[in-house]
Amino acid sequence: MPEQVIVLGGGIIGLSCAFEAAQRGAHVTVVEPHEFGGQASGAAAGMLAPYTENPEQPDPFFHLCAASLRLYPEWLRHIESISGLNAELMNTGSLTVAMHESDLLPLQTRLAWQQAYGLRAELVEGSSLRLLEPSLSPAVTAALFCPDESHVYAPHLVQALEAACRRMGVKLISHAGAITLPGLNGQYGVQVKTAEAGTFTGDRLVVCAGAWACKYAEAFGFPIPIHPIRGQICAFDVPVRDVRHMVFSSQAYWVGKNNGTLVCGASEDVAGYDTSVTERGIERLVRFGPRLLPLLEGLRPIHSWAGLRPATRDGWPLIGPLPGRPDIILAAGHYRNGILLSPVTAAIVADLLTGRKPDGPIAAFAPDRFAGTAARRGVS
Repeated sequence: MPEQVIVLGGGIIGLSCAFEAAQRGAHVTVVEPHEFGGQASGAAAGMLAPYTENPEQPDPFFHLCAASLRLYPEWLRHIESISGLNAELMNTGSLTVAMHESDLLPLQTRLAWQQAYGLRAELVEGSSLRLLEPSLSPAVTAALFCPDESHVYAPHLVQALEAACRRMGVKLISHAGAITLPGLNGQYGVQVKTAEAGTFTGDRLVVCAGAWACKYAEAFGFPIPIHPIRGQICAFDVPVRDVRHMVFSSQAYWVGKNNGTLVCGASEDVAGYDTSVTERGIERLVRFGPRLLPLLEGLRPIHSWAGLRPATRDGWPLIGPLPGRPDIILAAGHYRNGILLSPVTAAIVADLLTGRKPDGPIAAFAPDRFAGTAARRGVS
């Protein structure tokens, strides 16, 4: 008989894990306290930029992100073929800009080590840069061009995943309200109680609760140091042809979408679980934009929004089984890279559910890595 798997959380990570588990034969139920993709997933700019987001060193997190990018095209084609929906993958490439001589050394250093790990990139200057991206200000002296980085339209990806899950027979429960996990006392088998949708029981539990995963630390018996970081984003009425690439700077990023908007983000702050948009957060983005992209001079955002990014103490996600409980898997804390890391996280979780050894080492992302020795012995 197929296993009954409950996925707690209906963001991009939860839906991806549910989709992969269903493909491998499990009966899956996704329980979401609110609406699917309503927090970090739906608010994301959808960037698939592992080389730009990880410029320091080839650590396990870099390798995890690069592996997920390699999985993305085929993974997305499969989702789109099942759902019949288009997530708008745009293979624009990216430009990380330098405005001063001091900005060049970090780009040169990054280029040198990342080329050994599959990066196709080049440092572009002068007239070659103007030809590549005419929208850039003359103040931009050079840029690192990475043609393999791309982006999707996050709201459409969530919709496609939701539709694909339904067609795979996944049971989707939204607006379930407050959730509790009673009875985690060492016996296998899980129970999820909700305030609005009743109680669900299953053989396995996958916790993909994003910034809310920390709420289950007491039930799990060890600390889950995930906290919300509010990311504020805005969009300008700019045709996609006017800014050809994703543009990154030390202060912000800009991503052109097929709906005729240029998305600019992100202003980050610690505000608990407050998702309101602040004038201060958006104005910082508005003021900085024209320095790199003169076409933004005098433009006001047509839309502004905020989402809660689930951040960990070291910036790496928590992926793996709970100590002593292989029937409970945690997949949360993806911070800025939830969209990018969806396929590789789903593959790891599905491998763990089916007893397969995941490709690549995952010990660096152990859910209990912040716990003391006593807590690592098992869940009390």
